[in-house]
Amino acid sequence: MTVSTEGSAAVRPVPPSGPAAHAPGGSKSSDADRAGAPRSALRSRGGLLLLEAAVAFAAALLLPLLARGFKLNPLNRIAQVSGLAAIQLRFALVGLLFIGAVVLAMRLRGGRHFDLATRLAAAALAGLASGFVAAGAVVALLGTPWPMFGLNGDSGRIVEWAHAVANGQPSGSPVYPPMPLYTLGYYAEWFRGGNTAYAFKDLQILGAAAFGPLVYLAWRMLLSPVRALAFGVVPAFALIDSYKPYSQTVLVLLIPVLVAMVVALRRSGTQGWRPLLLGGAGFGAVLGVLFLTYSGWFLWSAAGVLFAALLYFPWKTGRLKGAAFMGSALAAFLVVAGRYLMVMLKEGQTTKDYNFRFDNFTDPAYYLMWRTDMPGKVGDWPPPGEFGGVGLFALVTFVCLGVAIWLGLRKPLVVTIAAMFISAWVMRMYIASHMYETQTVQLYTRTNNQLLYCGLILCALVAHLVSLKLAERRTASGATGSAEGAPPATAGDGSSAPAAVRTGFPGREGAVIGTLCALLLLLGTVSSSMSDRYMPAQDGTYRILPWVSHTIRQQDGKCPKFAPKHECSKDGDQSWLSYIR
Repeated sequence: MTVSTEGSAAVRPVPPSGPAAHAPGGSKSSDADRAGAPRSALRSRGGLLLLEAAVAFAAALLLPLLARGFKLNPLNRIAQVSGLAAIQLRFALVGLLFIGAVVLAMRLRGGRHFDLATRLAAAALAGLASGFVAAGAVVALLGTPWPMFGLNGDSGRIVEWAHAVANGQPSGSPVYPPMPLYTLGYYAEWFRGGNTAYAFKDLQILGAAAFGPLVYLAWRMLLSPVRALAFGVVPAFALIDSYKPYSQTVLVLLIPVLVAMVVALRRSGTQGWRPLLLGGAGFGAVLGVLFLTYSGWFLWSAAGVLFAALLYFPWKTGRLKGAAFMGSALAAFLVVAGRYLMVMLKEGQTTKDYNFRFDNFTDPAYYLMWRTDMPGKVGDWPPPGEFGGVGLFALVTFVCLGVAIWLGLRKPLVVTIAAMFISAWVMRMYIASHMYETQTVQLYTRTNNQLLYCGLILCALVAHLVSLKLAERRTASGATGSAEGAPPATAGDGSSAPAAVRTGFPGREGAVIGTLCALLLLLGTVSSSMSDRYMPAQDGTYRILPWVSHTIRQQDGKCPKFAPKHECSKDGDQSWLSYIR
């Protein structure tokens, strides 16, 4: 199910087997290259991806396991800061070890293993970053067996419904995605003696840890390792969530999967029948699993993906094969999620959301930050901006969006994401415009996350597209020789790209190492901020969720270890209710 970076039929001048295939300025192999690749090479690529996946998931579990041994009171602010610093220290040291391995690989044996070390370092950083957030959740919940928020709110309903489905009973909501409920129910049966409440704590931590590796592997269908980390994983960390990690994970996986599917559809007209049908079925099955996990993003993305599919359908090169690809994808999707889709089509029409939240009272055009439905104390919101009430971040985002479309107008990677952004925007305004008439919300504020993620990706892709343009110019310059008529220099990888010393550009290895160092610091800072958002406190924000967990009486009748004043109750501290409008 791996596809090319751009989905273009043009053959790139840089061979995919060379080191440039994994550099920040390189791209993955083209379809023409892959079509002629021996099976042993394809198996080798598959083995390397499995190795990347193993490293990413192992790195994601490392920090949460280490955090379990911390000796601190998670309700004390100094202890929370110390805990975050301890996680940051371990994150940095392990990350630097992987970057150090890349430096050694560059210097040893002529750089023969540089690409492998780069792959593993990029995968490890993706796992370490989400493992940081999971470790923050471990610290926040030290001393209590309860999940965030205990049995209150969404957490309580999920625990109750999962217990029901695990015992063969219907859940309390037929339209709620079944995959999280069955996963929690069976996990509780296997590992927690059927206790879905205590099991949900485990899955909150494990779900946050798996976020980075899953996003990284999804973007690896489209981009080389460092690019997948920089342009796919980094923007996703604006959305990572350890309270209900599955909904945001579906969003950040759905976008690269749908883009990869559009790219595969574009080239389906020239594919053989067997890989075409297997590829379509693979995409359909993956989309079915994602739909069963959280379906809202599908509704908001549907129009944009349909537009991109019609635009890149192989109308001239193979209509029948294009139809077969889509048919196999649809068939596999219906096999996996058809029953739930029918429930959604039937019950979804009568399910109404009357719960007005904080964001439903703010400007519907503002989506760049979401204060959640538990915002705590808020001043002016949205924050006042410099240009007609719009801040600098918004201006940069819109400018980058336009530049990305300008530079990537012919690339399905850019067009599909832009179409999904526009689709979510239109759906948001359509639902919000009927809010007064129907007195329903229908979760339209959740489009914040899709708009922000698509916008951030398009901004990141500006750097991707610019670097590709620079690489193409360097290659063209090398192909024609220098101004003095000298033959083109090579980059040492068999390609016609000019050597860095002749063009004045820095070496590829230095670019990779510098990028990894910058991403290590960026991801460490972002992960610390997202972890701090869930440190227990009585302030009416998401910090109240783990605070409540420390104030609920355990099932053995005792209070959690760090309960304030050693006092607890059946429902825990309910002071958060005073912050809801």
